[in-house]
Amino acid sequence: MPRALIALGGNVGDVRATFDKAIANICGMSQAELIARSPDYATPPWGDEQQDRFVNACIEIECRLDPLSLLQVLHKIEKRFGRDRASERRWGPRTLDLDLIAYDDAVINRPDLTLPHPRLFERAFVLVPLLDIAPDGVIAGRSLKDALAELSTAGIERLPDRG
Repeated sequence: MPRALIALGGNVGDVRATFDKAIANICGMSQAELIARSPDYATPPWGDEQQDRFVNACIEIECRLDPLSLLQVLHKIEKRFGRDRASERRWGPRTLDLDLIAYDDAVINRPDLTLPHPRLFERAFVLVPLLDIAPDGVIAGRSLKDALAELSTAGIERLPDRG
């Protein structure tokens, strides 16, 4: 069964509780099995820096949906948790952000979906939790460890596990 890597982020509300509910929704709505979940990390805002810190995590799932159908499910879940992509500020505050990072070894370049995620190797806040679940991971022929070594991890802090 195909495997997908998904990044989760948010900085509005109880983000960690939202992650738990969102992951349950992802598995239920896409008939997926959760393979791995990273710890949660507090991270500095990226892009628009005048906002609260984010919480970020990554998951790996096994899923029968094709990549575009999975992306559509992720967008429905974001909306369910209060995200309105049409009216929000780019890189602004949000309750939930779900990014499809990779889907097996698929390379897709469409207006509505690019895989692997086009900014993956620029974002330490994705690479740090991703390495927790894929320590020897390679995406598009590039080592995740090598990619992270080129970025600053300043301000990224692992959060304590939730009881």
